[in-house]
Amino acid sequence: MLLTAEHQAIILAHYRDPHHRGLREPYDTETRHFNPMCGDDITLRIRLTGDDGTVVVDDISYDVQGCSVSQAAVSVMTDLAIGCSVHEANALHTDFAALLRHPVADPEPWPLRLGEAVAFRDVSRYPARVKCALLGWVALRKALADVGCPG
Repeated sequence: MLLTAEHQAIILAHYRDPHHRGLREPYDTETRHFNPMCGDDITLRIRLTGDDGTVVVDDISYDVQGCSVSQAAVSVMTDLAIGCSVHEANALHTDFAALLRHPVADPEPWPLRLGEAVAFRDVSRYPARVKCALLGWVALRKALADVGCPG
């Protein structure tokens, strides 16, 4: 896969030293997501805090088996989503999915809140890899919906 040097460095750094990896307790919801196309598999746990007015993602832990793209993307996702309200976490998912649907040459600037997730923009060149990059994000959205926080 051809990636810009900067984007490749970000993805490799998260693949080699994943953030928040390893299933932890306590947690409020756990979900598993499997990509049958390539065999990527994730178990994701989320701990929430707050009340019905403002529910915040307090912690995300996970165990993932898969390619470097899926492993790095979930590491970046945890960095971005921890500390966000449920609404903000779901908005990040929407922005990230939109990033992957746009061609690499698209000059549209992306929200700063995507941070290092912008490194995955080059993945849009490889449709089979888009699901890899979305694996953790889809699990996040599913886990939030399962606990009654659809965003």
